[in-house]
Amino acid sequence: MSSDVVLEEARKYAPAARNYTASRLTSLIGPRVSELCLLRIGDVRWNLGQFGKVLLKGKGSQGRGKKERLVPLINGSRDLLEWWVTGPRWEFDDKVNDPRAPLFPSERRYGDGTSRPVTDDALRTGLAEAVARHLPHQAGQLTPHVLRHFAASDLYRNGMDVVAIQEILGHEWLNTTMIYVHVEKSHVEDAWIRAGQRAAARFGGAR
Repeated sequence: MSSDVVLEEARKYAPAARNYTASRLTSLIGPRVSELCLLRIGDVRWNLGQFGKVLLKGKGSQGRGKKERLVPLINGSRDLLEWWVTGPRWEFDDKVNDPRAPLFPSERRYGDGTSRPVTDDALRTGLAEAVARHLPHQAGQLTPHVLRHFAASDLYRNGMDVVAIQEILGHEWLNTTMIYVHVEKSHVEDAWIRAGQRAAARFGGAR
């Protein structure tokens, strides 16, 4: 079943589209739920770098302020955010061009009528309800944290080195990133085959 069909069948289209976009973004470039809740329209830097970038405000530690990092909109994440900002985001309010407006709004409003940012609980609950409805065999297992692991593994399988993945996920220690990268069980055999192919190519070229 496609995401379009799922969203069209949702009781409330706008929140369902928001929850889908947030969860999908997590599966592509791995932001934390807390970072998604803090995002503003102006944090999406469409013209920065080759793909555009998003400014994520991470968790601080030991009394330090929140860490910030710019993550490239790779792996299809730019197309996803363009779809969201030019489409379903308008269902919440007309502040799409206001850099201070939340990228992922809540249905709740401030006194002036503008949207509040979505909460951590709303995104977690939205994902859990969607999984229970459409992927019941994954109920209770598919969480935002699992989607971060998926993003790391997917980027690694597609050739990104672990240090770059560490930077994208905002990990302080490389060992933490290694826990997130789930390598396929055939990776040793695959590496051996690739090494053999490279050796054959070198020897072939020397003739």
